[in-house]
Amino acid sequence: MKNKPNSRLKKSQGQKFSDRKGKARPQKNRRRRGKSSSKKIKKLDLSPERFQHVGKPIEEIKYQPKYSYKEFPLHPDLLKNLLQLGYIQPTEIQEKSFEPITNIQDVLAIANTGTGKTAAFLIPTINSMLYSDTRFSCLILVPTRELAEQVEAEFKAISRGLKLFGTSFIGGTSIKKDLKTLQKPFDFVIGTPGRLIDLANRKALKFNDFSILILDEFDRMLDMGFSQDVLEINRQLTQKDQTLLFSATLAENQKEIITQFVKNPIKIHVSSGKATAEHIDQDVVFFNRRNKFDKLIDLISQKDFEKVLIFSETKQSVSEITKKLKQNKFKVDEIHGDKSQNYRKFALKDFKRGKINILVATDVAARGLDISDVTHVINYQIPQDYETYIHRIGRTGRAGKKGNAFTFYEEKKSN
Repeated sequence: MKNKPNSRLKKSQGQKFSDRKGKARPQKNRRRRGKSSSKKIKKLDLSPERFQHVGKPIEEIKYQPKYSYKEFPLHPDLLKNLLQLGYIQPTEIQEKSFEPITNIQDVLAIANTGTGKTAAFLIPTINSMLYSDTRFSCLILVPTRELAEQVEAEFKAISRGLKLFGTSFIGGTSIKKDLKTLQKPFDFVIGTPGRLIDLANRKALKFNDFSILILDEFDRMLDMGFSQDVLEINRQLTQKDQTLLFSATLAENQKEIITQFVKNPIKIHVSSGKATAEHIDQDVVFFNRRNKFDKLIDLISQKDFEKVLIFSETKQSVSEITKKLKQNKFKVDEIHGDKSQNYRKFALKDFKRGKINILVATDVAARGLDISDVTHVINYQIPQDYETYIHRIGRTGRAGKKGNAFTFYEEKKSN
């Protein structure tokens, strides 16, 4: 990756919505390092009552933005793209994050998937690049391959024709292709921590080229054990002058590690920050070892099971369930770590488009995936901790719609 200057012109005041011309981003000199923090896992209460709950309707309060996108201080070409994509009114997270991001302030944003958070960090960052007299780069870290591809797709849609370049680097793809790709300069680099560190170790990627660090689905990165990788990347970002941290939840044991990334951040809360599934109907399916799969067949054969996400703990069990369901003439596919990136990509595409109506997965699909209208989530195996359980069933009941979750629970033998 070729070196790109990180300096940004100074300005005395923050950019206001009335300033329609926009200004270049100033350079700040902040370098922060710190110690790692361990994450405590909240074990799951395994009583069947834990998985039974009558969903409460969400009291949806529609956000009324103060400004439309036409009133934002946006570059005309960027505004044109946004209007063509249907961005008329900003969501709450988009409006509240625009000014602090533009003013090069660190941001800590608590926002669920589906609130428009990707555009919330892309739009002001792209806008600043268009107005800046010097070129600077942005690094976006995400926990999963699928989320990296989603962020890249949204970036390309928003930045179409703006002469800004971005790409994603993820595991499960050709490292040789990535090395070749990095011979060209990029404004945005999106990737999973492991692959990015691999590229840096091969001297193909230099973290000190980046001025901005964006951490998307930060809580999930910690859940998946990426804390040390992310801390190491942050340590090497010696030219970084801004960090944007987006998370769906904010647990007490995450606060210490967060302070190692952001300094006096502007805090934006669009959700409570606590993982919840109060609006989802939750129930258990009792089984014994002989009839477990038959119980699954009976359940998903019901007419209202239109779009079903089934979770199991291991790759092997996911493949076994998928094979048996195919033998029973169900339209089903699977995603887990042993499947290639292309396979997973097409399986998700088929699920979204309705070519298949059942997707069996390990927890790789529990967070960060943009899958709408999932009618039912089934825990064929009980997850190890409560956070994972909430993340799994959170794939249903989105955008104010009714959600349903079933957890398979083994009956105890009576004496």
